[in-house]
Amino acid sequence: QVQLVESGGGLVQAGGSLRLACVASGSRYAMGWFRQAPGKEREFIAAVNFSGGTTLYGDSVKGRFTISRDNAKNTIYLQMNSLNSEDTAVYYCVATRRLITTTADAYDSWGQGTQVTVSS
Repeated sequence: QVQLVESGGGLVQAGGSLRLACVASGSRYAMGWFRQAPGKEREFIAAVNFSGGTTLYGDSVKGRFTISRDNAKNTIYLQMNSLNSEDTAVYYCVATRRLITTTADAYDSWGQGTQVTVSS
């Protein structure tokens, strides 16, 4: 497993933007993001393979969120635009040596999470 540390969460008004970052303690991992809101199931947000050439997005964030990575820094980013109250959740960074997928069980490592709150 690899250690993951998220940052960048906070409070933002509806329609605003935030950028999350996740630093991994190791390299050559496919990485991504999930989120979980109170009383709701965990939801896949986005993932990127190690090279950055392949990405996946959850339907609820397509066209608004963008995942990217900087392998020199072992870091991935999640640029979140046009935020709304439905985006309020704890966002978790994940990593795997396997192919990226939307399934949570495929990811071996999880960060502690960062809170994103969107006020209306």
